[in-house]
Amino acid sequence: MIDLHPDARANGLAPAGAQPIALAAVALGIVVAGAASIVLWRAYTGQSPEQDRSAMAARQIEARTIQVSEQLVEKTTALGQSQQDSIDQLQVLQDQVQTVKHLLAEQQNDSKRLSDQVGSLTAAIENLKQSFASAQAAETPSQPSVQQAASRPKPHTARAAPRTRTVPRTAQGHGKSKS
Repeated sequence: MIDLHPDARANGLAPAGAQPIALAAVALGIVVAGAASIVLWRAYTGQSPEQDRSAMAARQIEARTIQVSEQLVEKTTALGQSQQDSIDQLQVLQDQVQTVKHLLAEQQNDSKRLSDQVGSLTAAIENLKQSFASAQAAETPSQPSVQQAASRPKPHTARAAPRTRTVPRTAQGHGKSKS
């Protein structure tokens, strides 16, 4: 064996490797005492870091859930408003289509009425043409022939009166004279 320095034995200090079991026992006691104090402190306060972390995570999840819920509510509200706007626009378009249909029906009725009136006027004109043609046919034999009309002397037209020249009033001396 190796002898230790004489100084080390005289001081009463043994090297650390001399009694390893005692040193390990003291270190184990310190670790156990520290762990026991931590366990007692947590039990006394009722809080543990794991519980704090899980509670913090639960709060964060809850906050995110609330935030997502609020976003969903906002988007749903915006979608509902957009849908209502679309419904309103569709209603306006339907009203306009109904108005156009009504105006078109009125225009078709007017067109049919005018067409009927044109038809009746055409029929009246045809009746007048036939009446005039039959009246001319009835008058034709009673009128003298064209040759007899040509042989007759033409009546003289009355001559127009000779034109006289008119003199303006101031030249005729009407009115006051200048002396």
